[in-house]
Amino acid sequence: MKKTVLITGASGGIGQALVRCFGAAGYQIAIHYHKNRRGAEAARQAAGAAGAVAQCYGADIRHSREVEAMVAKAEAELGEITHLINNAGFGQQKLFTEISDSEWEDMFAVHVHGAFYCSREVLPAMIRRQKGSIINISSIWGQTGASCEVHYSAAKAALEGMTKALAKELGPSGIRVNALAPGVIDTPMNGCFDKEVMAQLAESTALGRLGLPEEVARLALFLSGEEASYITGQIFGINGGFVI
Repeated sequence: MKKTVLITGASGGIGQALVRCFGAAGYQIAIHYHKNRRGAEAARQAAGAAGAVAQCYGADIRHSREVEAMVAKAEAELGEITHLINNAGFGQQKLFTEISDSEWEDMFAVHVHGAFYCSREVLPAMIRRQKGSIINISSIWGQTGASCEVHYSAAKAALEGMTKALAKELGPSGIRVNALAPGVIDTPMNGCFDKEVMAQLAESTALGRLGLPEEVARLALFLSGEEASYITGQIFGINGGFVI
């Protein structure tokens, strides 16, 4: 059976790296995007250049019906989803007392509800096959918390809790669930920081530099493969020693 991975938020920095990495490894790829169609198409073309079969699917994963439609279309074109990477997300810096109801709810809607909807939709086929892998992309801030990013930190912490609980529930079905908690990665999402702040963050990292999206992608690829067949329910820090 062909390996088919659904990657949410695949139009961003880490998402595009995931597409390139999994495409080079021979996976078929369902590339999810919300608004950034151009980024998704760029990822698809890169995967195609590596010889991979890849298609783009637009959906607002805050809504379960859109997720249902996306997965149905992807499986009709690529076959059953064998691997899922819940990567979609966004950041926001704001004082806790200034976070609005809608901003708090939207943070959880994307990071937590979206991962829930996508996982729930692909799991019946995985359970039937008694095989599959889910990887949730969390953040170092889900483990340590970040000032002025309370809603982001809380949502990522919830995603990590879901990872551990779901791993226990799905283990008897042969399905593994893990999470990555990247540190400061050199992606457009960190474009809100100026060069001075980014330099300070790099200096605060034990390895003295920012992480690369490709480094996150390579770890995700390993955890999706048979080499990681005895690994589940784990949160992997990939932060260059920012937190030890």
